[in-house]
Amino acid sequence: MPESKPLRERAHIWRDEFLLIASLIVFVGIVYALDNALQPAFTPSTLLLTGVFLALVPSVIWLMFFYVQDRLEPEPKHFVLGVFAIGALLAAAIGMPLVENVYRVSHWLYADTVTTILGGILVVGFVQEFLKYAAVRYSIYHSEEFDEPTDGVIYATAAGLGYAAVLNIQFVVSNGGVDLGAGVIRMAVVALAQASFSGITGYFLGRAKFESEKIWWMPLGITLAAVANGLFNWLRGRVVQTGVSLSGGSVNSWLGLALAAVMALAITGIILGLVRRSIRSAQAAK
Repeated sequence: MPESKPLRERAHIWRDEFLLIASLIVFVGIVYALDNALQPAFTPSTLLLTGVFLALVPSVIWLMFFYVQDRLEPEPKHFVLGVFAIGALLAAAIGMPLVENVYRVSHWLYADTVTTILGGILVVGFVQEFLKYAAVRYSIYHSEEFDEPTDGVIYATAAGLGYAAVLNIQFVVSNGGVDLGAGVIRMAVVALAQASFSGITGYFLGRAKFESEKIWWMPLGITLAAVANGLFNWLRGRVVQTGVSLSGGSVNSWLGLALAAVMALAITGIILGLVRRSIRSAQAAK
């Protein structure tokens, strides 16, 4: 276990996480309402640019909350931005090419329920979660600034949001722009989901650095994150299919956003509770 300053709890993380999710939902609601009320006319190029801008907003909102929190509980800003950028680069250079061009998941992933769940976990989930783990493990992990267990959650979340930003931009670009109402909901869902899965890995990273864990500890963390990834994407697909009409299934994207928000709050609450317990146990042992 490396020498570090005394472990402490970050009392503001839970509050800021809740405000982050609430702010993101409010932002989605505003964009959705404005789109329905104004029905703006876009050219293909302006629609594409607007979509790319909206794809970055969830990450910008999170970074704004991080900066506010940073006034009371300092964390090097350039390290957080650096891990965010590494997560984005790994998504663009390895993650998406591997999933789409090598495994070609879009051709078979949704063939049936079993394939969707297993493919979502074993292929999409493991690729995404390992790369987000790598973004932290092979960059900031050995730095003196990674000096408490909660830092694992913070840096992994940054990597997850970088990954999410690239996924959202790729979605916008591949579709030549997106419908603003439905598009901004999807972007928020992707950001919340990717950040939440990363938080799981981040907790395991923090424990791995500051406690003598077994060799299976980190593989277990990545596996749990991958399972959460695959199950969420399958469940979201089931939830948003709200009914059947003469033209086929109807889709309610808001239910997907609600599911993502509940999942993010639940995972954050569990992770921070575990971190708090670990810190108190370490303090009591001294």
